[in-house]
Amino acid sequence: MYGYGVHIVILGCGRVGSLLAHELDGLGHSVAVVDMDAKAFRRLSANFSGLTITGVGFDRETLESAGIERAHAFAAVSSGDNSNILAARVARETYGVERVVARIYDPRRAEVYQRLGIPTVATVAWTAGQIMRRMLPMGAQDEYRDPSGTMALAEVHVGADWIGHRVTSLEAASGARVAFMTRYGEALLPDIDSVIQDGDLVHAVYSSSDRLTVESVFAAGPKEL
Repeated sequence: MYGYGVHIVILGCGRVGSLLAHELDGLGHSVAVVDMDAKAFRRLSANFSGLTITGVGFDRETLESAGIERAHAFAAVSSGDNSNILAARVARETYGVERVVARIYDPRRAEVYQRLGIPTVATVAWTAGQIMRRMLPMGAQDEYRDPSGTMALAEVHVGADWIGHRVTSLEAASGARVAFMTRYGEALLPDIDSVIQDGDLVHAVYSSSDRLTVESVFAAGPKEL
C-alpha cells in the first residue's frame, strides 16, 4: 500500500462511489466525488473530509474543479455506461491520469473498452475493493489460507515491467505458482505459453513465509540477464 496520500477523483456517489470515497478517505488519501445530483452526496457521512462537486463527470470544468489535473487515479462508477467510459477517456487522454477504471453494467462491452486502454469492472463480478486495487496496488490480498496458515492463495499486484513476459518466468523468479488469472472480468487458467497482459489480475499460491519476497518480485519486474 502507498505510504503517502494521493489525490483521487470519483465519478458517481451511488453505493459503490460512496463506499470507495469513504474507504479512500479513511486511508488518508485526498478524495473528490463528482455527481450530477447534489442529493447523492447525502450518502457520504459527516466524517468524510473530501470534496463534493456537482456537475457532469466528463465536463472539463467540472473535472478540473475536482482536481483532475493533479489526480493519481480516477474511478468512473456512475449509473451510466456511456458516461463512465467517456469520463474515463477524458481523464486518461486529456489529463493523462495514470490509473483509470470504469464501471460497466454491460460486461459484453468490457473487452471493447479494454482495447481503448480503459480497465473496466463489470458490476456483477467485482466489488469496490477490487476497483480500489486497480487504482492503488496493495501488494498481496489473501483470498484463501490453508488451516495451518502455511500456504496462501492471494491476488498479487504485478508491476508493469512484467507485461509481455510469460507467466512461467514470473513463477520462476518469485517461487510462487500462478493458480489463475482474471482478464476482462473472466478467469482463465494459464499454460506454458501464457503471457501477462496489461490489466491482468494474477492470483498466486505461495508459502505464507515468502509473502514479502513474492510481493517484491511481482512488483519489481524481471531482472535483466
